[in-house]
Amino acid sequence: GGPAGDCDGAAAGDACGPAGSGPAATQAREQPVLEPVLPAPAEEQNGTDSAKAPKVNCEERNTTGIDRFTLQILNVSQDLMEFLNPNSSDCTLVLFYTPWCRFSASLAPHFNSLPRAFPTLRFLALDASQHSSLSTRFGTVAVPNILLFQGAKPMARFNHTDRTLETLKDFIFNQTGIEAKSDVAVTEEDWEGPLPSVLTKGIDWLLLFSVLFLAGFVMYATVRTESIRWLIPGQEHEHQE
Repeated sequence: GGPAGDCDGAAAGDACGPAGSGPAATQAREQPVLEPVLPAPAEEQNGTDSAKAPKVNCEERNTTGIDRFTLQILNVSQDLMEFLNPNSSDCTLVLFYTPWCRFSASLAPHFNSLPRAFPTLRFLALDASQHSSLSTRFGTVAVPNILLFQGAKPMARFNHTDRTLETLKDFIFNQTGIEAKSDVAVTEEDWEGPLPSVLTKGIDWLLLFSVLFLAGFVMYATVRTESIRWLIPGQEHEHQE
């Protein structure tokens, strides 16, 4: 629905790094495409219709017998590829998040309501800090990050800095042509889960290990430097004087 931009980052101040080690990359904001008010000639009308064609032809799943449409969160032992069928054309919206990122927490209730708005699509979420290999594979340099998959192939990345239910609806409609249910809104249950909307404090073990390693290296280098000074001719004599 807008001009192409940098799909590998997020606007500064609007996203968190997956490992918490630096600022997020720049993310482009999509601009809405304005439709002409006056009737266009036949040739231009055909061009407009082709521009509105869905970019991804999703196979909508059968919802018969499904009473509750909800988001599924992958745990650390589950692989995303196990939930994506490479031989099908069904579509899945996958969210990369971290529980300590406040932008992921603010997005949570809106993303929790999406399965009710699009019951024929599938919605998954995974902790990017626990699935670092997937984050590297799909170029997730900042969270929250949302990818639209067709089968097992990523087709589009959500690039809005305004992450609300309405912008998410517009993104899915622009990509797939599937309209959202108009009566769906964010409820109190969506704030409670399944995706957490409350920040979780945790320890960044990678950062802690890095700090301890650097401290140990500095101490080792200092001790070795003092030892080498005693081996240099003239240094011991100078010290005695």
